[in-house]
Amino acid sequence: MRRNSRILLKSLGHPEAELSILLVDDPQIAAMNRAYLSREGPTNVIAFPMQEGRFAHLSPHLLGDVVISMDTAWREAQAAGLDLEERINQLVVHGLLHLCGYDHEQHAADARRMAAKSRQLLQALKAGRRSEPGRAAAGIRGHRKR
Repeated sequence: MRRNSRILLKSLGHPEAELSILLVDDPQIAAMNRAYLSREGPTNVIAFPMQEGRFAHLSPHLLGDVVISMDTAWREAQAAGLDLEERINQLVVHGLLHLCGYDHEQHAADARRMAAKSRQLLQALKAGRRSEPGRAAAGIRGHRKR
């Protein structure tokens, strides 16, 4: 996950940035969803930007936190025929884009822009894995569950 995050941050032009990723269960993310977003129930990912507000200057390299529900990610992976790692990568990308100012909820044009950037970043991850020395030799490959 650390290596993937570095690839993503570099691809976004933030090679020195810091990112926190928290993996939780549905009850934990539902509590955060209620407390911070006034929404009920679990969700797959929530992003908490740290580059906004009056304290942003305290940690200039910290983009923020991405919180992912492993329960929801697992269900979504199963429903889409993906392995869990692939779904987690998609959710990290989604959360990271929110931290970088992308939004999909206000305007359709912004949603298209965010979706295009997501595809670009997921391709960067695939390219990064292919270029990793020893990965293929060690038999480490992602796969889709059918």
